[in-house]
Amino acid sequence: MRRQRMLGKLLVAVLLAAAGLWQVGFVYSPAEAAQSIRAADPSVIRVGGTYISTQSVGDGIAVRQASSPDQLSGAVQRQVWTDTRGRGGVWAPEIVLDGGRYYIYFALGAGSSRRTFVISSTSPDGGYTAEQKLALPDDKWAIDGSLFTFNGQRWFVWSGWAGDTNVEQNIYLARMSSPTTPVGARYVISQPREPWERVVGNPFINEGPEPIRDPNGQLHIVYSANGSWSDQYCLADLRLRAGGDPTYVWDWYKSNGCLFGSNRSTMMSGWDPTLYVNGPGHHPFVLLHGDIATSPPAGPRFPLMFHAVPKGTPYTWSNRFWYTGTFCWWGNTTYRRANVPGPNTDTGWSLKFFE
Repeated sequence: MRRQRMLGKLLVAVLLAAAGLWQVGFVYSPAEAAQSIRAADPSVIRVGGTYISTQSVGDGIAVRQASSPDQLSGAVQRQVWTDTRGRGGVWAPEIVLDGGRYYIYFALGAGSSRRTFVISSTSPDGGYTAEQKLALPDDKWAIDGSLFTFNGQRWFVWSGWAGDTNVEQNIYLARMSSPTTPVGARYVISQPREPWERVVGNPFINEGPEPIRDPNGQLHIVYSANGSWSDQYCLADLRLRAGGDPTYVWDWYKSNGCLFGSNRSTMMSGWDPTLYVNGPGHHPFVLLHGDIATSPPAGPRFPLMFHAVPKGTPYTWSNRFWYTGTFCWWGNTTYRRANVPGPNTDTGWSLKFFE
């Protein structure tokens, strides 16, 4: 048995090396979720052999660097930006690398005034510019934003309100002419309208969108559904149909339930609930440079981080921890819908998540 495990790990190493994703010292193998930082909304990318994370620290943003995701909890925390104007707590900073420069997007403000801002630097842990408000189309409440490039076009994806009141949080897309300049309109691609994502609401929520590209080159936006204050919080998938238009909502197909969650009643058929944590959500795919062009192929499991609350612990925001987990692509998966334009079914890659 031990020899079989070693051979299995060696095979994973070979596959990951071929994909350019192997990092010595970090074994991508099934295991109980590894608890690390007591915080929410992890953001982690890999640059060379270094894993870089960013998190909110009260009225500021901190960066850590380590040689594996598991080692981030013991890494030095360096505060790289502080709100000196008392505009409200920092939410969900997201770090990306574009053109050799680091950009951190984050939400700031009180109540309905919360908007998305960005800072940038040539170094991940210092020298950042002053914050700049991102001029997102329609200038509405906006959080959990991230930049990515798909088919040669930069895009920005975020969670926001349609109007000026807290009714529901939708997922929006907008084109970007640069990492700091949105252009054109915003396009809604998901609203929390399915029964399994309306178990806990007021407001109902689609948030924490994270882009990734599947082995066929199709775009996915994996997001968090249900209230983040409850153990119904979970991950679900939006898959853009082959050749689809990212700005056309009916070219997106939604998973028929949670793909990563702790309640069997809301899980998509064939997906199992978590064993060790409650309410997993707001996850980064730990990609090279944070670039979806480096999304992994089908086959072995790859690193993932998410926040959750350990089972047996009251589900509160203060009890959330970062966890390291894994994910893999799951083929030939059909998403179904009804009473909307376009075909009722779409079959392609989905994802499986593991603690």
